Amino acid sequence: MFELVLRAPEALVEPVSDVLMNDLDALSVSVEDADAGSASEQALFGEPGLPAPKEGWQRSTLRALFERRDLADEAASTLLAQDWAHGLQQISLEPVPDTDWVRQTQAQFTPVAVTADFWIVPTWHEPPAEARRVIRLDPGLAFGTGTHPTTRMCLRWIASHAPSESAGWRRVLDYGCGSGILAIGAALHGARGIDAVDIDPAAVESTLANSAANGATLTAALPDAAKGLYALVLANILASPLKLLAPLLCGHVAPGGSLVLAGILDRQADELKAAYAPWLVLDVTDAQDGWILMSARRPA
Repeated sequence: MFELVLRAPEALVEPVSDVLMNDLDALSVSVEDADAGSASEQALFGEPGLPAPKEGWQRSTLRALFERRDLADEAASTLLAQDWAHGLQQISLEPVPDTDWVRQTQAQFTPVAVTADFWIVPTWHEPPAEARRVIRLDPGLAFGTGTHPTTRMCLRWIASHAPSESAGWRRVLDYGCGSGILAIGAALHGARGIDAVDIDPAAVESTLANSAANGATLTAALPDAAKGLYALVLANILASPLKLLAPLLCGHVAPGGSLVLAGILDRQADELKAAYAPWLVLDVTDAQDGWILMSARRPA
């Protein structure tokens, strides 16, 4: 393979990327801030659930991969000859050393500790010696591989409450299940009658596959499958949808049952408390890296 590196002003990033991918046979195109690491570096990322404040950097580096050298040469000459591409520069065109991409990708994902004896372990790793409960989960299309603080906080809540409460977890709802990791975690800690629901059919399929791989018994379906009352309701989404879902989620919590919410920034605690106040009293029960976990219990 060969890598063509271009420098582009903000206005050209999208059209150049489109032409590379759609017309010039690029295998992939990545975009980076050309000023990264300097005083001119720009942060583009907004808060979760909100659009980025800008669509691109003032100067971007585009890296396009091609199967052959002649394809990369043709792409460079074609783009640089376009009247509309004024300001586009070629930085380099070099062969890419052969790499075991699968092994390199796998190396980025290592076992994740939820508690001292509860771990999330990719299938290509051996569980740590101290692991007593293990979720086998590989990175996939659906959100929730255990690396994000919100997922770990939910699993920590399950692990810490299970010794005294799991006998009563006869029905559990994982709303917005993603990979199914929370539902699987609940199953490994003694929960029964688990319903995992998500608006994304790919997430439902992922949950079914992951639950089977972990020997967890549960049902996975679209949200309409959530029916009746549950002893435990889990929802790791984001603050905005959690506020909209307040009456629905609270309506599924059985007397004496618990509601556990995540995907919330610490500054959003008061908003969530106000949204859920007509039904349940939310409290912050865990925090990590600017994210919080909120939970409530319905009186028996």
